[in-house]
Amino acid sequence: MLEKIDLSKRIDKETYKKTRKEQSEKLGFLQRECKDAGIPVMIVFEGMGASGKGTQINRLIQALDPRGFDVYANDKSTEEEQMRPFLWRFWTKLPAHGRIALFDRSWYRQVTMERFDGRIPDIALPGAFHDIESFERQLTDDGMVIIKLFLCISREEQKKRFKTLQSSKETSWRVTKDDWRRNGEYDRFLGICEEMLEKTDIDCAPWTIIEATDKDFASAKIMTHVADCLEDALRQRQLRGERKEKEVPVRSEKFKSGVLSGVDLTRTMTKEAYKKEIDRLQEELKFLHSRIYRLRIPVVLGFEGWDAAGKGGAIRRLTSHLDPRGYKVYPTAAPNDMERVHHYLWRFWNHVPKAGHIAIFDRTWYGRVLVERIEGFCSENEWKQAYQEINEMEAHMANAGAVVLKFWLHIDKDEQERRFKERQENPAKRWKITEEDWRNREKWDQYESAVNEMLVRTSTTYAPWVVVEGNCKYYARVRVLKTVVEALEAKVKERKKNS
Repeated sequence: MLEKIDLSKRIDKETYKKTRKEQSEKLGFLQRECKDAGIPVMIVFEGMGASGKGTQINRLIQALDPRGFDVYANDKSTEEEQMRPFLWRFWTKLPAHGRIALFDRSWYRQVTMERFDGRIPDIALPGAFHDIESFERQLTDDGMVIIKLFLCISREEQKKRFKTLQSSKETSWRVTKDDWRRNGEYDRFLGICEEMLEKTDIDCAPWTIIEATDKDFASAKIMTHVADCLEDALRQRQLRGERKEKEVPVRSEKFKSGVLSGVDLTRTMTKEAYKKEIDRLQEELKFLHSRIYRLRIPVVLGFEGWDAAGKGGAIRRLTSHLDPRGYKVYPTAAPNDMERVHHYLWRFWNHVPKAGHIAIFDRTWYGRVLVERIEGFCSENEWKQAYQEINEMEAHMANAGAVVLKFWLHIDKDEQERRFKERQENPAKRWKITEEDWRNREKWDQYESAVNEMLVRTSTTYAPWVVVEGNCKYYARVRVLKTVVEALEAKVKERKKNS
């Protein structure tokens, strides 16, 4: 496909000046309209070396209000970025609603330049393409506009530009040995790019090829295309309506008699047995924490459960013997103003641990299919979409080498009532109980149905749910610790076997 593109296309100066003036005014207007409509925009610049990405980004942003956009230049990943899933650094740079983010190279670097350099094996390519597609679909499903531009020039034009850059002291640093190597193997690199374009040209985020030999022609085409995309996004938003209709939560009878109905809540443990076992497991975990740090294994632990089910107590016993420099606990509350203007997973991606560290979430991204679903804070379509989005997020973490475990702490309704009353009567614990806790209790059946569906749809081999029998706190705490210890031991053995 790329070799058949007419790269000789040009535009005369007068036509370019006229087009630039018209499109600049249009882009400025559309940027303001998108801001008012709360539409986030990502513009991706990919292409051949020396095809003019930096120049074209600079020309495009001259038409925009600088207070409403950010530009990110993505070179080779830093040491910090290499210690996290490869999409992490892009999730953390998502634009807020109404803002624009421009990327000079992007998440496609892994499947183009790094593939060319042999840093990603062919066996890993299908997974990388799948991760990229799911990333873009999740964002566009949430209302993001993704505009992807591939700037193309010929081998001869690229070689000429490299020589021009090298002839000046001010620009010679911009041409590297890797650039010349890709020029020398131009056809192979072009083939890699072509496969990338074919596999990632999806309906929600299609590619546009920019013939970049003539910089004025490329600039005019880019400005016109970006304006058309923003105009279309505003039109589609108007058709859908500005306000998302809140739906009455639908109980899924299919999952009514599900996982929770089979949990044996009579399981118990004596205080003496608990103390002996908890001490042993905490020491083992302390040792394993050191080993996962040396082996650079990231760990993600999520805790969900009924109010007063004992999440905080389980987390305290889990962390009591760990080095505080190697873990962090993230309590999840209602999203703040900044979090509300991003994709709902954005705030959790910001806390993905680097390799060798542990992230513990006291309530998690599963709020989307629990409280947001039941309380009507998102639409039915949004929470139904979330099952696949969450599975894909956890798969990306696991593919990057992380241990991912999710705990549902389960108690029955009578035990919850007893603990609520105990908190109310104890001045030291009264702060733990609120009117909202009692109100949520009235929706027990709705939450139970949602939990059953969540457990069935999102318990995977790479990120399993562990339902913890929680009526006896001693038993629950030991069960959590034992599960974590066993999972880390298995991962350490796997890593050593494969090293």
